[in-house]
Amino acid sequence: MAGRIRQSDVDEVKARTNIADIVGEHVSLKSAGVGSLKGLCPFHDERSPSFHVRPQLGYYHCFGCGESGDVYTFLQRMDHVTFAEAVERLAGRIGLELHYEDGGPASDHGNRARLLAANQAAWEFFVDRLSSPEAEPGRRFLGERGFDAEAARHFGVGFAPKSWDALTNHLKGRGFSTEELAAAGLVSQGDRGVYDRFRGRLIWPIRDVTGQTVGFGARRLLDDDQGPKYLNTPETAIYHKAQVLYGLDLAKRDIAKTRRVVLVEGYTDVMACHLAGVTTAIATSGTSFGVDHIKVLRRVLGDDSNVGEVVFTFDGDAAGQQAAMRAFAEEQRFAAQTYVAVAPDGLDPCDLRLARGDAAVRALVETKTPMFEFVLRHTLARYDLETVEGRVSALRAAAPVVAEIRDPALRPGYTRELARMLGMELAEVTRAVRSSGGRPGGTREGDRGGERGPRSEAHGAGRPESNGGAGAQSGAMDGGPAASERPFSIAQLPNDPATRLERDALQAMLQYPDTVGSELLRQGVDCRFGNATLAVVRDGIASAMAAAPANAGGGTFTVDRVVAEVPAPFASIVQQLAVLPVPQRGDAELTSYVRGVVAGLVDRELLRQKQELLGRLQRTDRSDTATFAAVQQALVTLEQERRALRGD
Repeated sequence: MAGRIRQSDVDEVKARTNIADIVGEHVSLKSAGVGSLKGLCPFHDERSPSFHVRPQLGYYHCFGCGESGDVYTFLQRMDHVTFAEAVERLAGRIGLELHYEDGGPASDHGNRARLLAANQAAWEFFVDRLSSPEAEPGRRFLGERGFDAEAARHFGVGFAPKSWDALTNHLKGRGFSTEELAAAGLVSQGDRGVYDRFRGRLIWPIRDVTGQTVGFGARRLLDDDQGPKYLNTPETAIYHKAQVLYGLDLAKRDIAKTRRVVLVEGYTDVMACHLAGVTTAIATSGTSFGVDHIKVLRRVLGDDSNVGEVVFTFDGDAAGQQAAMRAFAEEQRFAAQTYVAVAPDGLDPCDLRLARGDAAVRALVETKTPMFEFVLRHTLARYDLETVEGRVSALRAAAPVVAEIRDPALRPGYTRELARMLGMELAEVTRAVRSSGGRPGGTREGDRGGERGPRSEAHGAGRPESNGGAGAQSGAMDGGPAASERPFSIAQLPNDPATRLERDALQAMLQYPDTVGSELLRQGVDCRFGNATLAVVRDGIASAMAAAPANAGGGTFTVDRVVAEVPAPFASIVQQLAVLPVPQRGDAELTSYVRGVVAGLVDRELLRQKQELLGRLQRTDRSDTATFAAVQQALVTLEQERRALRGD
């Protein structure tokens, strides 16, 4: 794993990336005044746009839900990637080679980009071949399962021709080497040399959470194909089957929005669910559901409370029952509530949709069974409850299941349910549950300190520019903050004239420091503030100016620098002031406005100083001529400053 990305590279990538381009891929942005854009917030539902972007400063802020940050934060929240992954993605867009510190190995970003490009080119090839005459078996397969051409297009389904090297030759013609194709898992090596890994098969693209194609799943179609029913891309530098979930790129927004994810078993099940309206369905790719999958899902779910739902769907056969039990073994790693949905007659979602329609697929998910209830029934089914010995053995097996229920409000109810299922006295079952080894309060392995904890993964939200810190590069991005944890909003500031002046002046200094000018900036940060919150921002600007290099224009600073200077709870205030639109004006009026509002703040400070000097003058003994004259001269100088300021 690479080490910490060099800070200079982080800064350069950010400086060379227009945040409006990145945000614009997810949000339709319109002008909101000079240098400001706005649109509907992608992080919460709203009718009127309250999401603002300032491309010149590289920041966004939603005045509706409080989401705020820079381009790295945006990618972390939208695509559920880590800080380092966000930097690497943007570096790839601009073709910048990253350098790593802390003794980490050099980045393989260039090689990764080539493998991704090879997979993208292969996917385009497969999609094109699906309409060829030889792909008729593939089209028939789709049609028999209720999928038309539009469904195939939506899910990117393609066809690999039954050829030794059709794909190989095509990709070589696109400039890819045999070594790159092998590294991407697109070709294999045999006695006769290199040949296409996928031949005569229906192809599904497997994409990561950002939508990049990292591998493929291929379904056998022809009778003379002696290979496995499903053949996947082997482990590569970009494809790790234990970490990818098919359909997550299509489902992630609805998963994050509804706080529900539906796990199905196959590619066609995902397609059937989505077409039936269950757009949060995903599947594993050639492996069972495991710990790494959970880590990915928790980021997308925002799995930091008990409000989310994870619904597992399994076939009703013995294999499906075993899959459910394996899922239960990992259930403890979710904060969300977990459920199991088994279709009537043991049909999978694809067959259920064919047999009974879209409504049946939706009903399958809505009539889910809590995971603990499902596991209890599965556990008891192994014993003969008609005998005393069978009931005792069943109690011993089932009591730990109840003891491990993490929600203490649910545990008594399941204890009573277990007693009813067994036909035993409640007191006897309660004793068995208490002595079964379950941890007090339902705390289980994984609840303490690992990824299970709601806020165990650092997300760096308070410091979008952070490169490391509390795990900003290595930690995963978890969900948005609860309402009680949201940062202070400038909308909560008092609306009196004095506070408005301080707010508007800071806004002008943060957004247009060059227009305000170094001298007026210096005077502005020397002013006293009545609002304690805004005073901290003022101090942050002053510190950022003091830290600026001597050759940087005499106090030039960046918003990033101010964010770094203020205490973490105040970072959001800085970002909001940096994004809040100024009144819409032309360039000449803008200059007049931003200098005028800062000058107004300075004028207020000079007036305060004048009143202090007048009081001092009244208190001065006229016999002390030197002191009296000095105070008078200070008043004259101050009045000259005020006239000059107002004239400017």
